[in-house]
Amino acid sequence: MFEKKSKDVTFYEAECFKIDASKKTVHCRSAVGTNLDGNGDFMLDYDYLVVALGATVNTFNTPGVLEHCDFLKEVEDAQKIRRSVIDCFEKASLPNISEEEKRKTLHFVVIGGGPTGVEFAAELHDFLVEDLVKLYPAIQEFVKITIIQSGEHILNMFDERIAAFAEEKFQRDGIEVATGFRVVRVSDDLITMKSKSVGEEVSVPYGMAVWSAGIGTRPVIMDFMQQIGQTNRRALATNEWLRVRECEGVYAIGDCATVSQRKIMDDISMVFKMADKDNSGTLTLKEIYDVLEDICLRYPQVELYMKSMHMLDIADLIKGAIGDAHKESMVVNIEEFKKALSHVDSQVKSAPATAQVASQQGNYLAECFNKMDKCKEQPEGPLRMTGGSGRHFFRPFRYKHLGQFAPLGGEQAAAELPGDWVSMGHSTQWLWYSVYASKQVSWRTRVLVVSDWTRRFVFGRDSSRI
Repeated sequence: MFEKKSKDVTFYEAECFKIDASKKTVHCRSAVGTNLDGNGDFMLDYDYLVVALGATVNTFNTPGVLEHCDFLKEVEDAQKIRRSVIDCFEKASLPNISEEEKRKTLHFVVIGGGPTGVEFAAELHDFLVEDLVKLYPAIQEFVKITIIQSGEHILNMFDERIAAFAEEKFQRDGIEVATGFRVVRVSDDLITMKSKSVGEEVSVPYGMAVWSAGIGTRPVIMDFMQQIGQTNRRALATNEWLRVRECEGVYAIGDCATVSQRKIMDDISMVFKMADKDNSGTLTLKEIYDVLEDICLRYPQVELYMKSMHMLDIADLIKGAIGDAHKESMVVNIEEFKKALSHVDSQVKSAPATAQVASQQGNYLAECFNKMDKCKEQPEGPLRMTGGSGRHFFRPFRYKHLGQFAPLGGEQAAAELPGDWVSMGHSTQWLWYSVYASKQVSWRTRVLVVSDWTRRFVFGRDSSRI
């Protein structure tokens, strides 16, 4: 990626274990000792820092999870899972293993029914029924996959039609879906879960367990949040320009951060004063229209609220708040203005922890850095409602949801796309293939990915142990 840009970029493969905001330095540690003293530690100074460390696994302090479960976060996790699956089949093939032990060894449990857990269960099912059972035909009857989900349905962040379709497909495929159960502890051979409806505990034997039940904060991020006073949070809080609050020159994107959209009711008096250019104590529709674009840029929940209420214009929003005496003149005072916007902040929502959010944030931040000098002279952002006059240098970051996919195995997928369009089946899987390939960073990686798919179609998946 850096070669294509022909820019002066230096890359270090090292772990950042501390961020010192007061001294504007990051403390790093290489996996191989590169310093003179051999410990691999070094420091880097920065003018601007972008924190994009992602998240770690959240076990919710469930006993035994870290010791006995596999995870889906790092490349090393994928290699470990691959080895574990092959080892389970090899162990179950031994002549001195009882049928009961074979059923336990070939019971693969996925804890967490979100998109990641569902996609993994589907891919694992395809790998087992399309490839491994051909190599181990004598034990295929003992193979079982179970998904444990604490909610009432899997894929509960998708449209309910997609959740129902996925559950029906998994039932046909023989994948057991245990909903309404919360895992309370994991031992080396048993998973104990508790029914949320009746409170009864159930223990199930397993051969391999994969934990995909949530994300947590990395220790280096927790330490950084302690430094800057952002305690008792799950992620770094940034403003709408992705700058970390209370920290100059530090930006954060991806799963390690969350954008804190400012509420308009917190600034309503300043917004009113800014719009009231003649200081009359009232606002006309013209005065509101003059600053409407800036208000919608700074507080996008205003526009979202009007769309959700099927309002065509700001005038529709104002009419519902003013008294009959003002309806002819359409002039509002501060109290009527507050009343009109009182429910707008209900549309403030956090962006999901997905790759497309991080990708859009990275593109946005790169554009801001590239045009920083130009925007300091010619600001393109909205008027400053608080903290001074003039305009913000940049437009705030706006996440644009492009839809989400859930591959369900058997060359079928489900998609929820903008415009409330829901698609399911084989055609959606091909749509997923095209989107996935198009999102690769270069033509080289696109060709490699497509060639891997082609090789899998022709020859099957590689079952060698890494």
